[in-house]
Amino acid sequence: MYTPSHFLPTSVSVDLGALAQNLAHVRRLAPCSEVLAVVKANAYGHGAVEITRALQQLTVHRFAVATVDEGIALRQAGIHDTIVVMGATVPAQFADLVAHQLTPVLYRADMVQAFAGKVPPGAKPYPVHVKIETGMGRLGLSAQEMPDLIDMPDFRTTLRLEGLMTHLADADNHDALHTEAQLARFQQTLKTLQQCGLTLPLVHAANSAAIVKYPASRYSLVRPGIMLYGYQTVAKEDPTDELRPILTWKTTIAHLHTIQPGDSVSYNQTFVASRQSRIAVLPVGYADGYNRLLSNRGVVLIGGQRAPVVGRVCMDMTMIDVTDVPGVEIGHEAILIGQQGQERITAADLAAWQQTIPYEILCAIGPRVPRQYHSLPLDRTGQSRHS
Repeated sequence: MYTPSHFLPTSVSVDLGALAQNLAHVRRLAPCSEVLAVVKANAYGHGAVEITRALQQLTVHRFAVATVDEGIALRQAGIHDTIVVMGATVPAQFADLVAHQLTPVLYRADMVQAFAGKVPPGAKPYPVHVKIETGMGRLGLSAQEMPDLIDMPDFRTTLRLEGLMTHLADADNHDALHTEAQLARFQQTLKTLQQCGLTLPLVHAANSAAIVKYPASRYSLVRPGIMLYGYQTVAKEDPTDELRPILTWKTTIAHLHTIQPGDSVSYNQTFVASRQSRIAVLPVGYADGYNRLLSNRGVVLIGGQRAPVVGRVCMDMTMIDVTDVPGVEIGHEAILIGQQGQERITAADLAAWQQTIPYEILCAIGPRVPRQYHSLPLDRTGQSRHS
């Protein structure tokens, strides 16, 4: 992990203690399920290697990524636990999957023989997961294809069907009809395979929303993603109060100046002052992931108060109206995501201002924003208190 020795005007801090609390909440909801932690997309912008290492300390030993390259990056960082590649793959990547001992998810019958051909002769059966399409409309085999698939010779010699999964499309919706139909189709597929005499060590369907809302989806594995990072997309009446956002995004006021009525701020004159105004310039912009859609719409925290974004968000700078915030000086901290005093701004707030979802906000925080990590609390033996 890179640890800069110089001052960082803009940075993200990640609270690994809050990560531990969120994981504990998952385990309370699904006490009979093992956790397959989703760390794709750089752990939703939080830093895949550091988050994975922290979760290992918390006795999580299965991780899910979306791409082969994400899995290889974890292997190169010394992560030796199970890594499942859940996204789309092509035969040209199968040799890399095997070389790095990554577990593929197969979702077409023709992938079986192609993948088996990359397993070295004489090697022990290679574990794979198979995805069933139940209503996502994306990747997966139909239930009708499964009996023929498990009868393929490669599953008696080269491959081992370790896991069966599906992907729920609508688990965060108030209307449960589609999700219940998906789960019914998946359960029927499991029943059919069991009648064929097949034993499946790992079965998984539950994403974060389903972990909260659908006990029937909590099979031998659950796949928490966004809830590990402190967010949820289910209806507000659902019991998610125990989740804590683990990321704080802050920057520093780099410049202050006063403008007069009629003066404009930033590109295209989208903000024109109606009064004498004090403008703070922040060294963060859309190249860092602070979206241009926040122009004249977003809010940051300065001096414990909410202060509006004015003018266009630029590639590297954002302007804030601090006229009504007393005592603001160059060098003072501004919070983009996080808490300051009694006020809080979350990724969900930024998502609402941009008409999107917290996932996109977190994933968009760019690589030039350094991540800093608050360590897991340790007990007297030097072990994580949460392990």
